[in-house]
Amino acid sequence: MSGAPADTRGQIDKAAMSDADLAAHLAKVAGRILIEVRSSGLFSAKALGKAGDQTANQFLVHALREVRPEDGLLSEEEKDNPARLAKSRVWIVDPVDGTREYGEERSDWAVHVGLAIDGQPSVGAVALPGLDGGVVLRSDQPSPLPATPEKLRMVVSRTRPAKEAVAVAEKLGAELVPMGSAGAKAMAVILGQADIYLHSGGQYEWDSMAPAAVARAHGLHCSRIDGSPLVYNQSNVYLPDLLICRKEHAGQVLKLIAELSEAG
Repeated sequence: MSGAPADTRGQIDKAAMSDADLAAHLAKVAGRILIEVRSSGLFSAKALGKAGDQTANQFLVHALREVRPEDGLLSEEEKDNPARLAKSRVWIVDPVDGTREYGEERSDWAVHVGLAIDGQPSVGAVALPGLDGGVVLRSDQPSPLPATPEKLRMVVSRTRPAKEAVAVAEKLGAELVPMGSAGAKAMAVILGQADIYLHSGGQYEWDSMAPAAVARAHGLHCSRIDGSPLVYNQSNVYLPDLLICRKEHAGQVLKLIAELSEAG
């Protein structure tokens, strides 16, 4: 998983650990913690989501403050510290992306650990612990994208599909693929389970930062739905829309979104 050396006690050499190794290691360990919490059998679905969020968050926050004390930090489950705005390097984490899916013991949830440098999604790891054996996709280890199928597939929220996504999918003749968390949906494009992820229903920086870093590294198009860049470590962390897709589809999708917007 990580290329960082360990001493005889099994402790990792923190000074030798790259940002990418750190992101992947933290995402993987947080995923294991979440599986253990879920396997305890002590919580109802609703309580499980809260317990998992808080437990994974404590691990991630304490680990990042220990290993990268000079960097900024933004977590969905942590009170925001405005001091991050003055930092060039800011870690942005979502301990459980897809809390509902995690609580329902589904597989389509994720752990996001990303590093924004000067507002750009520069380093990221997305763990999918619910998949067999657990999977971690990393920005520093891109793999070739699977072949494009004849019929396009657009991954959408399984509970609240965005109306823009449904309308664009209809115009493209694309099949809708319902799925849970934002991270799971973004990684589905990399894994060849979908070709387009279009979201316009409201998100925050932690929902898309690590997935965008991983997707960009895999050669995918990543932007807002008006084509403008995704910018992170802002004072207002609301980042409501997102397009991740194969580059060959980006122009057509953005054109259709603009036409729908003009039509009202």
